[in-house]
Amino acid sequence: MPHLTSTAASDATGTGVRTALGVPGYAHPLVAPAQWAELARPGTPLDWVVLNVAAGPGTRPDPHCLEAAGRLRNAGVRVLGHLDLTHGARARGDLLADAQRHLDWYRVDGFFLDRCPAGREALPEVRHALKLLRATGDAPHLVLGHDSHPCPGYAENADQLVTFRGPWSRYRFSQVAEWTADYPPDRFCHFVHGVPRGHLAEALRIARWQGAGTIYFTDRTDGGRRVDPWETMPGYWDEIVSRVGTGVSEWKRPWQCYGENNRTV
Repeated sequence: MPHLTSTAASDATGTGVRTALGVPGYAHPLVAPAQWAELARPGTPLDWVVLNVAAGPGTRPDPHCLEAAGRLRNAGVRVLGHLDLTHGARARGDLLADAQRHLDWYRVDGFFLDRCPAGREALPEVRHALKLLRATGDAPHLVLGHDSHPCPGYAENADQLVTFRGPWSRYRFSQVAEWTADYPPDRFCHFVHGVPRGHLAEALRIARWQGAGTIYFTDRTDGGRRVDPWETMPGYWDEIVSRVGTGVSEWKRPWQCYGENNRTV
């Protein structure tokens, strides 16, 4: 299966974990121009940035989004178009039409498939959709947004899986599925909101112990599910960029650190 090839935060020694940032998508570039411009700053350890114009590509080309996407690509950053699977209820034709608009209008490098189902019964349909999406371009990068651990079969069909998306209060006590040990960290993503500045180091340790190579942490909250915590840049953006950009550590699963009898599943 394909793996990430970006060198923004690579492990030069080949012995540790490469950790980089995956940005779930900020507010519209017209509303947050400085934040989009910050993402294109040289040296920022980014795997990819999701472009979500209007719950997808929108109904017509948006010049502001085109400019933002172009600036990122010129900086060597992968841009992913947002596609909503609506937990498996999305019609395949509508999904492919949105994908083609992303490609035609914004020249995206792949797709972030949000609200992806996680059960075994939905796997054949998702597998087929991914096959069709791969045929739309030159090796598009495909990320499945499950938000929790799906059945293992999904890992055989996508480049990356989002196996955690939620609040810090839950993440700090989260557990990793045992089957993920069969894959390298660059296959898994964790998005965590409500992370206090003083707990950034702890959050990074959890991500590395659980084998997540792509992360996004923010101090923003969802306000009791009333707001999108990913729309704005975290208040400690410079600090997290510094920590992730220089942080390569030896990777061990929790049970490798504490013994086989303490596995989390």
